[in-house]
Amino acid sequence: MRTIQKSIVDTFKELNDKLNSFSESELNIVPFEGSWTAGQVVKHLILSSAGFPEMCAGKTEKTTREPDEKIKDIEALFLNFDIKMESPEFILPANAEYSKNSLALSLLKNEKELLDITDRYDLSLTILDFELPGFGKFTILEWIGFVLTHIKRHLSQLQSISKMVINQ
Repeated sequence: MRTIQKSIVDTFKELNDKLNSFSESELNIVPFEGSWTAGQVVKHLILSSAGFPEMCAGKTEKTTREPDEKIKDIEALFLNFDIKMESPEFILPANAEYSKNSLALSLLKNEKELLDITDRYDLSLTILDFELPGFGKFTILEWIGFVLTHIKRHLSQLQSISKMVINQ
């Protein structure tokens, strides 16, 4: 299995394992004022890892730099837990009751889509229709790296939430 595919499978497995560590009711407990519930965090990750098949099928161009060049910068920013980030509006989770099964099915769909992309596309191509503010345009490989790094950031948040709500 290619390294990127293994990373996708391993990261989504870790996220699913963390999701499954919450009971249905714990999933929807606000751990402290101003915080998202675990369900909202997972929904945010679903929203932020969706839409990649459409993005990859859009306009692309041959990349004139290393196709993974920006991954280290993504990791440096998103794995710095001292920085509080604001989510863009379009990936904000609703203030709602979430179901573990529904969240798990959505994660499975997103994981499958990312794995399909690794089989169907040249990961070194630069996507032209969308960019991350401050980073410019990403290759398909960098977008996948972004998704995986973003999940890792929020796994840390889910761990903190679980310490506050599980067995309370």
